[in-house]
Amino acid sequence: MSEQKYASWNPWHGCTKYSEGCRYCYVYRQDEANGSTVSSEQCRKTQNFNLPVKTKRDGTPKIASGSVVMTCFTSDFLLKDADEWRDECWKMIKARSDCMFYFFTKRIERFAECIPPDWGDGYGNVIVGCTCENQDRADFRLPIFAELPIKFKTIILGPMLGSVNLEKYLDGSICEVACSGESGINVRPLDYEWVLDVRRQCMNKGVPFQFHQTGAYFIKDGKLHRVPRRFQTSQARKAGIDYKIVDGFIPDIEAQVTL
Repeated sequence: MSEQKYASWNPWHGCTKYSEGCRYCYVYRQDEANGSTVSSEQCRKTQNFNLPVKTKRDGTPKIASGSVVMTCFTSDFLLKDADEWRDECWKMIKARSDCMFYFFTKRIERFAECIPPDWGDGYGNVIVGCTCENQDRADFRLPIFAELPIKFKTIILGPMLGSVNLEKYLDGSICEVACSGESGINVRPLDYEWVLDVRRQCMNKGVPFQFHQTGAYFIKDGKLHRVPRRFQTSQARKAGIDYKIVDGFIPDIEAQVTL
């Protein structure tokens, strides 16, 4: 099997903080580190807005056929501030049916009002991840998520801020559950027991599970560890607790984006 191809597409940049998981948003941190003079709260179109339909000089697409396109990772694809631009994005996504487009959202309650008229039971090349940082947000967002017509659904517990019981939401429509800690300075810790508990829930329901990263502060066996950013993904991998049913197309998120 050939190695999976990835691409990154951020049609707009900037996002308003929305819930507790946004407190130490990596987009704000990266903008500050890059010396941005524009507020991270200000949503603006990027120069790569039309990237899915752009071509190289030889006429081949800039995003290779068969790629998994990590979409809108420096904002939220369902952000209200971007409503005027989203229809054009859907048209590009539909035109590139040879690629899979994957986006996360904390605004899943807006999904029904943000989809194109021909959405039907979902585009076959779109994966939607519903992000839930704690039990409160899981209990609000996941019942909505369960009712939406989406072909490929994932649940992202990231940053995971406490223990979360997901079992009643792990029906046959969930392709994967992923857990991640929080990166940055003076951020909130991830307890390994929370991760293992979610893994047990997924195994009980036969749902694939991935432990993507430890975060900057990681509690294991009651001890708090400070994990440098460059090791957060590799340390999660070393735990060896990912649960796979069969090899599929759900991509390795943390390998493609720095959180």
